[in-house]
Amino acid sequence: QVQLVESGGGLVQPGGSLRLSCAASGLILDYYNIGWFRQAPGKEREGVSWLSMNDGSTYYADSVKGRFTISRANAENTVYLQMNSLEPGDTAVYYCAAAELDYYCSGYGFLSPACRRDWGQGTQVTVSS
Repeated sequence: QVQLVESGGGLVQPGGSLRLSCAASGLILDYYNIGWFRQAPGKEREGVSWLSMNDGSTYYADSVKGRFTISRANAENTVYLQMNSLEPGDTAVYYCAAAELDYYCSGYGFLSPACRRDWGQGTQVTVSS
C-alpha cells in the first residue's frame, strides 16, 4: 500500500522560503512519477511540480518557475519541494502525489484526470505578513 506523508508547511512572510518533504513508502520511486499539487480556498487543485522518473525530467507550473525546485533524495524514498521567493498567491494546502509510470501518467499526463494517483494528507502553506 502506497503511503505519502508530507511535512514542512507553515506560516512564512512574503519573500521567504520553505522546504516541503514527501516521504513515500510502499513503492519503489524509480517506477513512479511523483510531485506536488496545491489547492487554495475556493480554487481547483492544480499541479505545481513533478518528477518524471522514466526520463528524469522535471516539470513546473508557470507560476512557480524560477522560484520552486523539486528534487529527490536518492538514498531515501523522499521528494522535496524547495520554495523560494514565496508570494501570498502561493498560500494553499500542498499535496504530494504519486502515480505508476504508464501511458496516462507520463510527462504532462501526470496532471490528467485519466492518471490514477495516490495522495498524501496535505500540508498547509500560508504566505502572509
